[in-house]
Amino acid sequence: MERLSFIKQYITTPRTVGAILPSSKYLADKMVEEIDFSSARYIVEYGPGTGVFTEKMIKERTQETMLLLLERNETFCGLLKEKYKEEPNLYIINDSAESIGKYMKMYDIPWVDYIVSGLPFASLPQGVSANILKQTQVYLKPDGRFILFQYTLFKKKLFEQYFKKTEVKRELRNVPPAYVLSCSSASYLRTEEGSQR
Repeated sequence: MERLSFIKQYITTPRTVGAILPSSKYLADKMVEEIDFSSARYIVEYGPGTGVFTEKMIKERTQETMLLLLERNETFCGLLKEKYKEEPNLYIINDSAESIGKYMKMYDIPWVDYIVSGLPFASLPQGVSANILKQTQVYLKPDGRFILFQYTLFKKKLFEQYFKKTEVKRELRNVPPAYVLSCSSASYLRTEEGSQR
């Protein structure tokens, strides 16, 4: 059911869905392997889709860890709300990742330990990508991590404009194979032209 829904959403909105199939459990394992669930208090997920990464984080987290999901696609958001309607300390929002600040205030979240992203930055408009990365840099705590996956490394330099360190791993057991990027130590912000502020 979820796979069919994913394919349908890809056909109707390919630019924001970004993939024809949900991520594999192997990719999910790689996406969360650097998260210290014993100490994480606040985790945000951008673009959870049908909840492959969400499911993994729910199983691994402690009861004290709050999960905030930002999903722009109404169909996916509805699926997630139904699937996790009994799950405590989990908030599912039908909105863009650009609006993270609004919901940080709404739910009294002082910082974010980890931000996990399934967003297709390769197909997002440049301005949208920049806004999301700026907001990510603002709300992620200094020693936090921004963990995302992409099918190519085409946008790696973009992420490096916002974070000092970007580690890359490959997961071949996914369709298509994917790169997992772990970004940390936010340092400086550049304009879209590349000049440092």
